[in-house]
Amino acid sequence: MSTDPYNARVRELFAAPEHAGDLAGGATVLADDQGVRVVISASVADGRIAALRFRAWGCPHLIAAVEWVCSHYEGELLQALEKFPVDRIMEDLAVPIEKTGRILVVEDAVQSLGRSLNH
Repeated sequence: MSTDPYNARVRELFAAPEHAGDLAGGATVLADDQGVRVVISASVADGRIAALRFRAWGCPHLIAAVEWVCSHYEGELLQALEKFPVDRIMEDLAVPIEKTGRILVVEDAVQSLGRSLNH
């Protein structure tokens, strides 16, 4: 059994997060809890999420999860933000159960972003 705490997918997303950075002119939310901080920004066009960007302060699992989320939702209908795939993220990124709270912080940020964009 490997003692490496990060699977290949975490290492890939953490090493080259395509959505890291700022997005001017979009809606932005901040989630700060569980010892992590996540800022997510989005722009919408024709009812779809046109672009997502993030800044995250935390462990590689957290940063990989936010990158996963941005890749997952970009191009989707705005309503897609209402459903957050916690189990799928936990499985795809092999997130240890003790880090579930960090993924839930990402969920809070995404749902807050969805509410912000719907107003």
